Amino acid sequence: MAVIEGSVTSLGIQIVYVIVGVFCVVKALTLLGSYRKMKKRYDEIPGFEKKDYHWLTGNIHKFPKETEKRLELHRSLMINNPRVCRMWLGPFVANIFVHHPDSIKRILKSSEPKARGLGGSYEYLLPWLGEGLLVSNGDRWARSRRLLTPAFHFDILRPYVDIYNEASDLLLDKMASDVKKGRSFELFGNISMCTLDIILRCAFSYENDCQVKGETHPYVVAVNELSETLLHRTRIPLLHPDFIFYLTSEGRRFRRNCNFVHSVTEEIIAKRKQTLKEKKFQPKPRYLDFLDILLSARDETGQGLSDAEIRDEADTFLFEGHDTTASGITWTLFALAGHPHFQAKVKGEIDDVSKGRKCKDIQWEDLPKLQYLTQCIKEGMRLHSPVPFIQRRLKKEIEMPDCTLPGGALVTLHLYNLHHNPHVWTDPDTYDPERFNPDTVRELDTYSFIPFSAGSRNCIGQHFAMNEEKVVIARILQRYTLALDPKHTVQKKFSAVLRSEHGIHVTITPREDTATDNQ
Repeated sequence: MAVIEGSVTSLGIQIVYVIVGVFCVVKALTLLGSYRKMKKRYDEIPGFEKKDYHWLTGNIHKFPKETEKRLELHRSLMINNPRVCRMWLGPFVANIFVHHPDSIKRILKSSEPKARGLGGSYEYLLPWLGEGLLVSNGDRWARSRRLLTPAFHFDILRPYVDIYNEASDLLLDKMASDVKKGRSFELFGNISMCTLDIILRCAFSYENDCQVKGETHPYVVAVNELSETLLHRTRIPLLHPDFIFYLTSEGRRFRRNCNFVHSVTEEIIAKRKQTLKEKKFQPKPRYLDFLDILLSARDETGQGLSDAEIRDEADTFLFEGHDTTASGITWTLFALAGHPHFQAKVKGEIDDVSKGRKCKDIQWEDLPKLQYLTQCIKEGMRLHSPVPFIQRRLKKEIEMPDCTLPGGALVTLHLYNLHHNPHVWTDPDTYDPERFNPDTVRELDTYSFIPFSAGSRNCIGQHFAMNEEKVVIARILQRYTLALDPKHTVQKKFSAVLRSEHGIHVTITPREDTATDNQ
């Protein structure tokens, strides 16, 4: 009897094994079939040829480490595929690049969400910026957008012009010091400190010695490392899963940097709350800042932002409000330093606007009059896009002129390529502010130039950024003539924001007509 029972038990176990085995085989075949179907569909989208595909790395192995060489590869892909280009991030994730107005407008008009999940760069921003405006989707984003829009009303922005001028004064003092020492001036690092100074004061009424500390300022070091790590991680599929990434030294450094930038923001918020609690804060004598709006914002139910939401939005604004504007200012000055004729026209316009005034500050009323400077800034942002790309995750299938993008697709709107697309722009590598002459710009497709994105999720702070860029550039060109340092080679560096690999060095010469008054 025991033998029979043992045989029955053994048979039952064997049957279970067979059933489990069959289930696993069926499941594996189903997944394999789904994978082949998915890969076939994505491979129908124009892009890399089959010979360039590797079973493990996809097409990633084709991209050089150096930014300039990667840009050359992107350029060749864009020329061969004017609207859409597909590449594989490893064996399972396809990344669809779009770089033509016809394609980009179909994405941005459809209000597709920011790319989260596997391969989506915004997923990796969560530990840093949380669910702030840059990263959030759906109802969370819509509520935050409504609550924060008042922070960028013209009446709020107007007093910030004084801060732009005061921060520019400190920057000009640093430039004067280098003039006396007879050495070239590094633009990127110094302007980054200036824009950080501005955002700390405009957003949080927080004064810091960041322009004195320079690029060694720990916040700037942390932000630069975070940006570079994010881009590197998106290119390495093995680092996509959190449990692997945070085991690496790079992942641990990323976490430390996140904790540090959070501590900076939390300290600022805590000090303001303490001031309010002690009733020492008198809001009437000074401008409202971004933190005032965050702390006082209420939705239709009377609910304000939670502590976590306030920190997320503050972290987002602190990052986006200094890094992108620094890039826009620096690359525009770089372009003007290489084109004396355009620089001279900008100087003439600035002189006309401030003519007859003893104070050389740029005033709020001057900003709309700086039309040619605006053209130069826009052309600078076209040629050197401060934000090189943004991403979306398609909720549904979208028809393109040349193909169909499936629902769930990871789509990269390659703004740098869009702004250099020879199918869109004539002589795209040439700096020519006349492209944005009011008469010429009417002929441009609205989606051919989108440095601040477009559609419902365009940059909420674009007017703040443009005003700041106008003031800082105008104040510099009021006093100095810039020329490129022939001893220094400028190389682009791709990260979340377009930087330079080894800085941007210019020679600065005091203008004869203003040197006596301003030195």
